[in-house]
Amino acid sequence: MLSTKVTPSGVTTQKISKGITFYVNECMVPPASTGPAGRPRPLLLMLPWLGSHTNAQAKYFEMYLRAGFDVLVVESNVSTFLWPRWGLEYSLQLLDLLESERFSRQALLIHAFSIGGYTFAQLLFHLSRDVERYRGLTNRIQGQIYDSLVIGSLEHMAIGVSRNVFPRFETLVRCTSLLYFQVFKRQTVDYFNTSIDAFRNTPVTAPALFFSCDNDALSDPESLQELQEYWRRRGITVVSKRWAESIHAGHLRVHPQEYLSFLDNYLCSLKMTPLKAKM
Repeated sequence: MLSTKVTPSGVTTQKISKGITFYVNECMVPPASTGPAGRPRPLLLMLPWLGSHTNAQAKYFEMYLRAGFDVLVVESNVSTFLWPRWGLEYSLQLLDLLESERFSRQALLIHAFSIGGYTFAQLLFHLSRDVERYRGLTNRIQGQIYDSLVIGSLEHMAIGVSRNVFPRFETLVRCTSLLYFQVFKRQTVDYFNTSIDAFRNTPVTAPALFFSCDNDALSDPESLQELQEYWRRRGITVVSKRWAESIHAGHLRVHPQEYLSFLDNYLCSLKMTPLKAKM
């Protein structure tokens, strides 16, 4: 652990490594709905959007803390996106962490935003490569939530990086990124396709919730709809909330009541702690 601190509200923050932070609400006891006394609290694995700040992330993870979850925030970064092999190494380190003694007994809920879904896809690549090795971890995943999933062409991913990290130079960064991918196709595009295939054919069959909107330039509605139908044919329960107009990775801010209602109903269906009583 690089550092540990306790806030006045009783939340312990542990900086595990650069980009990985663990939050625990010490004031919460395991709620009865999570199971027998002594059972570990569920763990939220939160994969935020590129360039997000702690204050923006806190709007999400604080409500999970109040609901009785521990929270592990794993940030994406530009380097692992531009050079996917580093991303695969990063996701392998995350797998080791999730299987460590500290986290190995906790049920998992995934909440990925934007390109955070791609970070999770890199983790799924390892799960798919060695199904038996990671079967225990895969079975611990009880739910998966995707908010503004970046999906469609490689250009959608390039737009996502440029708009979230370099908004003042969006066009330049997008064009430069696409040229870079063309030049280093074997080291980038081929890896992207492999991870995207691992996401599409995920070994995780837990119920999924999608939040999206039609005016999101980073997420192609037709591609997202096709993915959801494909998962349904595979037997995965899929619930979705799609708005005509909203903001990429900002649905909670634009549509707070609908967002929380869908999220609460989804968690109730998983028999995980509902959020409404804890807000």
